[in-house]
Amino acid sequence: MPTDPGLTRLQQWLSPSYPIGAFAYSHGLETAIGTCAIISSDDLRMWLTDLLKNGAGYSDPILLVAAYRSENAEALQDIEQQARAFAPSKERLAETALQGAAFCQTTSAISDHDIPDLTYPVGLGYAARRHGLPLDLTVHMYLHSFVSNLVAAAQRLMRVGQVEGQRILTDLAPLIAQITQDALTSDLTDLSGSCFLADIATMQHETQYSRMFRS
Repeated sequence: MPTDPGLTRLQQWLSPSYPIGAFAYSHGLETAIGTCAIISSDDLRMWLTDLLKNGAGYSDPILLVAAYRSENAEALQDIEQQARAFAPSKERLAETALQGAAFCQTTSAISDHDIPDLTYPVGLGYAARRHGLPLDLTVHMYLHSFVSNLVAAAQRLMRVGQVEGQRILTDLAPLIAQITQDALTSDLTDLSGSCFLADIATMQHETQYSRMFRS
């Protein structure tokens, strides 16, 4: 039976079992659900759609692609600084920086490539290039992992069943595919964001009294 080692590696990197701590971050969902900005599965679907079109689901693939195509260490560090500056809140910066550091350290430990500590999309893009993995598949699987983690977070915070969670992922699959294709023709001049409610939710989460998640 034919197998693709690159696909297997990406599946490993983006699996929930890869030790980057993704389960600890809700990307502001905890506040949005706690304040009743999200009260139903339809609300959750719309919130995630907005994140994909206008939030990190749009900007992270651009950073990933730029890191994958970076020509030298100086260019990579410039992308890294832009990724950090683009984080809309303290907790969102911690989310991408700490997951990225964990990803880079784990990947370095189990491979022949030394991956410096970078924010998550930048580190993944750089690591994928170093390992010769296809860019389009890397972006697509990253986005699917991003949305899957948020659906799983929502299921711990509100009444969204397992089947309904999978229905949301199925509904968002065409959008994930489209954003992947758009990212492949992007550069850093396309970097933007207008997901204000989600950004504000991550800011409010910093002072939330009782919480399960780190963002």
